[in-house]
Amino acid sequence: MVLNRNLLMTNALISSNQVKEYQKDGAVLLKGVLADWVDTLRAGIERNMQEPGVYAAENVIDENAGRFFDDYCNWTRIPEFEQVIRESELASVAAQLMQSDSVQLFHEHVLVKEPGTSKQTPWHQDAPYYFVDGFQNVSFWCPVDPVSDATLRCVSGSHLWDKPVLPVKWLEEDDFYADNNAYQPVPDPDNEGMVVKEWAMQPGDVVAFHFNCLHGARGNQATNRRRAFSLRLVGDDARYITRPGKTSPPFPGHNMVDGQRLREDWFPLLRS
Repeated sequence: MVLNRNLLMTNALISSNQVKEYQKDGAVLLKGVLADWVDTLRAGIERNMQEPGVYAAENVIDENAGRFFDDYCNWTRIPEFEQVIRESELASVAAQLMQSDSVQLFHEHVLVKEPGTSKQTPWHQDAPYYFVDGFQNVSFWCPVDPVSDATLRCVSGSHLWDKPVLPVKWLEEDDFYADNNAYQPVPDPDNEGMVVKEWAMQPGDVVAFHFNCLHGARGNQATNRRRAFSLRLVGDDARYITRPGKTSPPFPGHNMVDGQRLREDWFPLLRS
């Protein structure tokens, strides 16, 4: 993909080499991009946990094995999230990474692993869960606590695989779709010799990764919490696509059809 030099020059937070790394590997570390927003994100995550949304989930069955909380699609009711989405540099950074003129919000996601949580985040790609298609997309994963072993892990180059990975349910870890012939089984990157990128991170650091990038995370055996905020954005080529079953997030009643751009009243443009 040809890199747009005008986009690269609009923001000093990332370099042309980081854009190239994102395009090649499907994931890149961006140090300190949200450093000024950490307190705002912490307040929003706390509000989210105290007032869970309709999609909130507890991903640990055994109450003695810690806690893995996640929730999404709450930005319209949690002002701290909307402030970060609309006022931070993430939309500008996304335009550069995606090489897209437009940047559109898909959804935000909160993931919290309390100390002593052994539950891993299963290896998965985000794209097979989503009803959006297109190569111009990016997820940002930002911890608001220092992380080492519980950091995000990304398989280099997996966003370019010919066949997507079968999505699984996080709690049961069984198949998300009954019609799975279009998908490859979930691989075991550590035992199959794949290149796994992972980083020790400080609050405000961000990993940018592609919707098709295979990723996961270990449990949190540290003594501190691992709270993370993630934001999913799409670009010029994003279009609605029908999947074999219910998508996650489901966004019921959207009334979109295949090939249509995402409706802007639900998925606002952050940059056009």
